[in-house]
Amino acid sequence: MIKLIKEPERLLGWWDDLDDLVAVVALSAERIRRVALLVAGVFAFLLLFSAGILLAFAEPPLALAMVTLLSVTLLYRTATRPQLPQGLEIQL
Repeated sequence: MIKLIKEPERLLGWWDDLDDLVAVVALSAERIRRVALLVAGVFAFLLLFSAGILLAFAEPPLALAMVTLLSVTLLYRTATRPQLPQGLEIQL
């Protein structure tokens, strides 16, 4: 009778350990995914930054036109965004 009671407890202990292992693997995979996304974002930023510098050296008028369009777009968005009441701030 005692042997029958111990076996399910041992099996439940193994299942609990397996569940903990799966959770650790999932958390590690999420951490690896976040680091990979950060590295990919930095790589994309550096690639675009380098392409912009090369464009400025190769075709200065085209680079100036692109910078002008970007600046006008950003200024327009800044000027036309809705104003928040005093004391409220946007959390980014």
